[in-house]
Amino acid sequence: MQIQPQFQTVGYLLTGRLFHIPEYQRAYSWQTRQREDLFEDIKKVHSSGNDSTHFMATIVGLRRNKRSIAADEFIEIEVVDGQQRLTTITILLKAISKALRTVDVNRAKEIDSLLVKGDELSLLLLQTNHDLSHIFTDYIREGTVPSQNPQYTSDRNLVNAIQECEEFVKTWTKTAGGTLIDLFGTIKNRLSVILHEIEDEGLVYTVFEVLNSRGLDVTWFDKLKSLLMAIVFEYGDEGSKKETVKELHKLWTEIYKTIGLRQNLNPETVRFAGTLQVSKSPNRPLAEEDAVNVLTEACAKSAKNVVKCTKWLLSVTQAEDRLLGNHRLDAVSKIVQARLVAIAVLLRKFPAEEERQILKCWENVTFRIFGLAGKDARQKVGDYVRLAWSITNENLASQEIVDALKKIGQDFQINEVIQELDGKDCYQGWTEQLRYFLFRYEEYLAQIAGQSVNESQWSKIWADEPSKSVEHIWPRSRGSEDPATKAIFVHRLGNLMMLPPGVNSKLQDEKPKDKAVTYDSCGLLQAIEVAKLAKKDKWDRAAVEKRERKLIKWATEEWQD
Repeated sequence: MQIQPQFQTVGYLLTGRLFHIPEYQRAYSWQTRQREDLFEDIKKVHSSGNDSTHFMATIVGLRRNKRSIAADEFIEIEVVDGQQRLTTITILLKAISKALRTVDVNRAKEIDSLLVKGDELSLLLLQTNHDLSHIFTDYIREGTVPSQNPQYTSDRNLVNAIQECEEFVKTWTKTAGGTLIDLFGTIKNRLSVILHEIEDEGLVYTVFEVLNSRGLDVTWFDKLKSLLMAIVFEYGDEGSKKETVKELHKLWTEIYKTIGLRQNLNPETVRFAGTLQVSKSPNRPLAEEDAVNVLTEACAKSAKNVVKCTKWLLSVTQAEDRLLGNHRLDAVSKIVQARLVAIAVLLRKFPAEEERQILKCWENVTFRIFGLAGKDARQKVGDYVRLAWSITNENLASQEIVDALKKIGQDFQINEVIQELDGKDCYQGWTEQLRYFLFRYEEYLAQIAGQSVNESQWSKIWADEPSKSVEHIWPRSRGSEDPATKAIFVHRLGNLMMLPPGVNSKLQDEKPKDKAVTYDSCGLLQAIEVAKLAKKDKWDRAAVEKRERKLIKWATEEWQD
């Protein structure tokens, strides 16, 4: 079958077609850098003269059915590659339409007719269920932007794109010296693409791979999907190929749904999936390209193995999502090799109590090394990675895993590393570790009191930057030194606790005695504990040191093996 690439302007591309992003493709993931590059390209082509054009991208699509809306007929294109630029261009055109409504209604309607077809239910570019909050759909139809910060990464990416596109349009006249009509004309007539509009799905992935080998900007995660699909179309049994492809589409739909919840999940998922499947125990996590090679080679040109590999990738994705979705576990998962071990444990699906005991040991060892001792990511790389591989490939029992974790941490005994907190600055450069440390202390206080941790308040603390929730009981604004000795005490552990960001910001530089009522009523046990002393106006350096000693004694017992 011949492939005839079509060189088209954006205006021609968007006429007579409906672009559909299928569920088994990734969600919108462009960041500010990519959008800024596009904006700069638009400004350059605008300033270079009326005869110039700018080649923007290659778009690969699977040609589906024709569809009639009113008196118009459209070709439905299932986008395999190019959805990031198409989505951004669509958002940008809507931003221009919104800006033109008060100055040129007819031109605004012209743009809207490109974006919304006929009955206003068929969009030019349809984000399927990856548009979890209907942000893209609502913006293209109504021009509305959500007022609250979205929960999911994919949704946040869309909101950021809308805001940046509207800002680009707002400043266009000043920065580019043209009108909004000029901007619309530049995008429509002077940005161009090469469209590969293909009817054979198997051929689509072949074209995708050829383009990628020539420098197409695509993630290794997406390349892996393309390689696996290509194996099925080339080597799959003709009788079952259709059902295999259908099953793979379902699996990739679940994978991309999960990825839409977490920023930068897909590069690491590929690395982890390959590292845990490599034939010999590795000493470090594989790079993305090496991981892709491991996974595709394991398929051995077998469609059955492709399905198995894709299920494995989904399992790794879901395990990492579970890890990152647990605030407590996520807080000690910042080091990649340590995170790999936790993923391996979750993948084994131990009984709940066994899993809890393993992860508790993993938490203690990992926080002692990277939190309390302050070691960087170069520490214990091989030990963690080899253990993760053994958990996956050698069927280690839960006690064997616990023993191996304790061995990794044997050079970092709690009695030694806890001294790092004695009299030291526990605020500057340590806020994430401090939040986790004090959450564990809150758990301890709740257990002593026979009650549960206040999840409502802690969800607010986990949701924002940790520095916004760190409360200096003796305020920084009132001086950080002891008047007599000049010793800094305001950043010491005993003077720090956690409060929800809104509560923390309101207190500011009030004296501890004046803040005690708020401490008492905020719903956090560590704050209530401090309030008892603060009410008596007895919060000074001696009180800070006394609380610090108490926290260190507790931590010594909490983080020992």
